[in-house]
Amino acid sequence: MAEPLPDTSPDTPSAVDRIDAAIARIETAIAARAAAGDALARRHAALKARMAEAVTALDDVIARGTTA
Repeated sequence: MAEPLPDTSPDTPSAVDRIDAAIARIETAIAARAAAGDALARRHAALKARMAEAVTALDDVIARGTTA
């Protein structure tokens, strides 16, 4: 028995159309991950700066406590 012919009606996307749609979804996911990674890097840098300020403040408190 012969293979059935693919549906070529105008409402059925071709293989190329499906591949293009898949590529578009992949590119969207990559962009979203890159944006999330950038946001995480900014949050990390901000947290690191705040921690450095806190450690400096603690060092100041400790230094004042040892000289009194």
